[in-house]
Amino acid sequence: MSVVEQYARAHIVTDADEKLQEERGAVPVVLRYDPEADPRSVRVGLPGTDEWTFARSLLEQGLRAPAGSGEVRVWPCGRVQAVVEFHSAHGVSVVQFETKTLMRFLRRTYLATAEPVRR
Repeated sequence: MSVVEQYARAHIVTDADEKLQEERGAVPVVLRYDPEADPRSVRVGLPGTDEWTFARSLLEQGLRAPAGSGEVRVWPCGRVQAVVEFHSAHGVSVVQFETKTLMRFLRRTYLATAEPVRR
């Protein structure tokens, strides 16, 4: 099993960090999955903040319908976008991704944990 790391671009709206808010275009985001460390979780690294770790199943469910409560929420936004919302003591960050980017990442995480075919 290998670590999956995928770089993506996303739009961030936040009340936590005014510097991020000043970014008008998409910003680089890192999506990570380490099946040996935690096969049930994914991580999202936002610029200037720590990584957020949450259930891979939450990300998958949130691409179809609103999912989550508490610190991380995910929901579809139209036909081609998805939103991941992070809540912390410092504020809220709303990150908008292209759905196909998150689906590609999820597909790669499942391929990373697939058992090899034995002959």
